[in-house]
Amino acid sequence: MTNQVNIPALRKIDLLVLGAGPAGARAALRAKACGLSVVLVDENNDAGGQVWRPLPEGFSRASKNNSKDDALAGDALRRELRQAGVDCLYGHKVWNVGSDLRTDVISPEGSASWLPSKLIVATGTTERVIPFTGWTAPGVMGLAAATILLKSQHMLPGKRTLVAGCGPLLLAVANGILKAGGEVAAVIDLASRMEWLRTLSDLRARPDLLLQGLRWQLNLRLAGVPVLYRHGINSVHAAQQGFNACVQPVDASGAPISGATQVFSVDSVTVGHGLVPSTDVTRLLRARHRYAPERGGWITESDEMGRTSVPGLLVAGDGAGVAGAAAAGPHGELAALACSYDLGKISTEQFTRERAVLISQRRQPARFGNAMAGLMAIREGAIAAIKSDTIVCRCEDVTRAEIDAAALDGARDMNQLKAWTRCGMGPCQGRTCSDVAGALLAIHVGSREVAGCFTGRAPLRPVSLADVAGQYTYEDIPIPKAAPL
Repeated sequence: MTNQVNIPALRKIDLLVLGAGPAGARAALRAKACGLSVVLVDENNDAGGQVWRPLPEGFSRASKNNSKDDALAGDALRRELRQAGVDCLYGHKVWNVGSDLRTDVISPEGSASWLPSKLIVATGTTERVIPFTGWTAPGVMGLAAATILLKSQHMLPGKRTLVAGCGPLLLAVANGILKAGGEVAAVIDLASRMEWLRTLSDLRARPDLLLQGLRWQLNLRLAGVPVLYRHGINSVHAAQQGFNACVQPVDASGAPISGATQVFSVDSVTVGHGLVPSTDVTRLLRARHRYAPERGGWITESDEMGRTSVPGLLVAGDGAGVAGAAAAGPHGELAALACSYDLGKISTEQFTRERAVLISQRRQPARFGNAMAGLMAIREGAIAAIKSDTIVCRCEDVTRAEIDAAALDGARDMNQLKAWTRCGMGPCQGRTCSDVAGALLAIHVGSREVAGCFTGRAPLRPVSLADVAGQYTYEDIPIPKAAPL
């Protein structure tokens, strides 16, 4: 474990970093090296994020499903944080950020607040799943969830699994299942072979990952796993031994087309249709955003250093637009370098020199990551094909029919949609449904820009009133003096 610190009731610091994945951890390390007082906060129990998630206590790396390179990279990052003496708050939930960047956190020890001069948001992404009939059934899970089961918990999603969606996680999850001794019924890819081939020049920017992808393809072929390009899941229905998953051909937009429908009998389905940048904090602080489907959807407007329209607020990593884990590290360091320069901790010469190096380090992996993000961009035909009775917001059981009805009744933006249907009001605060709900509303109002996105609200995460209030007695409650008559 990295350094844990005792939280004071309120502490002023130079920099607070939210998220201890590759971007956040590298930002904290660079800021520490530049002489800033810095604190790194994450909900997880240690650094690494999704890509370098550490094993739970008591687990060993004996599982052949664990990537040796990922494990070593994660261990090296956590060791570097310890050696640098970075103050790390793990298992801490950020539930509110004020306009002055005051950040309120909840931990097992209670609540506390931090007042940083600069705030770097490096909270990564959430997974998009385009809803279909049966997507909320037990045994149907996201590709990211399947990755956690395989890499961190040493568990299979099921004995026989259908892997569906788009992007590189398809191959990663399918190969992980095979390595762990499971059976992959098929890989269902919305993209075509030609779409993958068109990314080849960009994939050459990361020959190591290109080679890994080719190995994954070969492993699937040797295992006899069918890979169906330009196909998508139509529905999943419960059967006696698990599920019957219906798969059909789609066009370039993801819309179903006439063709042979195939049914796969499986006991689990893993599905994911790309990654969406996490913007809950930046939306809460009313930073400017723009819609960029090729980078994941709504992203925070920022310069190359991560500075946003809100003074003191910076973004880094995939939360600023999907570019991949390898590009996230240098981007986090760029944001920390900007903080250090803006706070007068480093000279113009040092800033200029180190900035050029980091931009160069980020360029190649970002090219690869951007190509993958393009493959995972939301497909309008797949959105239009969602059936009317399909649940879109699973927290509040809001269906497509209810979203369409609200739009026909006059809901013109996402906040009106939320008020009229409760879509996005559940525990996830719209992280699961907002991208798809926005795409559905855009069909009626003309564009995603017109539909907009949910306004950020506190609490950012579910918290109890007892946790927020803390320990007090009635004597602690200030009673104002009576007003004069």
